[in-house]
Amino acid sequence: MSQQILEMVEKSSLKSEVPDFAIGDTVDVHTKILEGDKERIQIFTGVVIARSGSGSREMFCVRRIVANEGVERKFPLHSPKIEKVVVVRSGEVRRAKLYFLRDRVGKSVRLKERRRETAE
Repeated sequence: MSQQILEMVEKSSLKSEVPDFAIGDTVDVHTKILEGDKERIQIFTGVVIARSGSGSREMFCVRRIVANEGVERKFPLHSPKIEKVVVVRSGEVRRAKLYFLRDRVGKSVRLKERRRETAE
């Protein structure tokens, strides 16, 4: 009974259009940033290294390299602060979590690109 009530409450906070991306994809995450009284959109580009949770608590972790330093950021998937998630390229991976990329430097960080089947 309580589980059903929780699901009903959660449904109101879920986004209607969830972006379709997988682990290993390079994505642009468009985030709303409040600066004073103005609001702007900031883009965080990186590789999705993990997804966790379910429902309104679903999160994804994006990693990028800035000035030879690795930066990871976790985003809630259904947050109203996230404008959109755009897939730049798809990476071919065989793991659910890509934490091994933290130890890699240079060209070894790159993932093999997944070929997309064209529907004709």
